[in-house]
Amino acid sequence: MNYSITLHVNGEDHKLNVRAADTLLYTLHEKLGLTGAKPGCLNGDCGACTVNVDGWPMKSCLMLTVEAFGKKVTTIEGLHNTPIQKAFVENFAFQCGYCTPGFIMNCHALLEQHPDADDQTIREWLESNICRCTSYFEIERAVKSVLKRK
Repeated sequence: MNYSITLHVNGEDHKLNVRAADTLLYTLHEKLGLTGAKPGCLNGDCGACTVNVDGWPMKSCLMLTVEAFGKKVTTIEGLHNTPIQKAFVENFAFQCGYCTPGFIMNCHALLEQHPDADDQTIREWLESNICRCTSYFEIERAVKSVLKRK
């Protein structure tokens, strides 16, 4: 069954026809050409596909597109020069870069939801994403550097 919906992504409305089974990740890639959210495990374990939905991190491989109707979806393409993006560069918080958009989206939500996050909160939030290339030390340092700026 197909549904005609309006999806609000990165501040813009998009009228789309989607199948009931289409994941948000599929729709972002195939219908909107937004490829920043990466397909990784496709079962919610790695976090490479993380986007923000109404300000909260969501693994887009697990969310159906129809579930995003009426919500504000932000992808890495919708962030422009945010402090966390700059902090990732300044703190060398990436290597190959495949997981980086998901981490940035997760960390951006963390900073929005917990502007005074302590070390334990930061570690708990970082547990939802996996990086095989770098240590989490640099990523944690990037988050802390943004917290110090506030």
